[in-house]
Amino acid sequence: MNLRSIFSSWQVWAGLAALFAALTAIFAKVGIKEVNSNYATFLRTCVVIVFLGLIVWLRGDYQPLPSISKKSLVFLFLSGLATGVSWLCYFYALKLGPVAQVAAVDKMSLLLVALAGVSLLGERLSLLAWLGLLLMAAGTVLLVLFK
Repeated sequence: MNLRSIFSSWQVWAGLAALFAALTAIFAKVGIKEVNSNYATFLRTCVVIVFLGLIVWLRGDYQPLPSISKKSLVFLFLSGLATGVSWLCYFYALKLGPVAQVAAVDKMSLLLVALAGVSLLGERLSLLAWLGLLLMAAGTVLLVLFK
């Protein structure tokens, strides 16, 4: 397996996303100690915007807005709103609670995504995948209740 095929794998990118999500939680928990959680979320978002703008510019990935369907724009807008609300809630939870427990509860979104994927998008999961999701949910409950 060559390097190009490794970085063409969704599993590799999902693993990297998990790694950077973990770093996000740790860095945010340390950084938020002396900052209002809403303002911390704003600062973080500014960094994200600048960083992603640079990536789009360097890769030449810009698309004119009229080239994007109205449906895609509406759903990207809704996704952006949901992301913003999620980040505000997450940062406030980090301000109040232990990072491991906050992150675990936040990852309950996996179960919600699976349920939505099956019920709204017609995706299918194997029995083992459902078992894995239930075990993750049970683990989160145990982590939160019996810290």
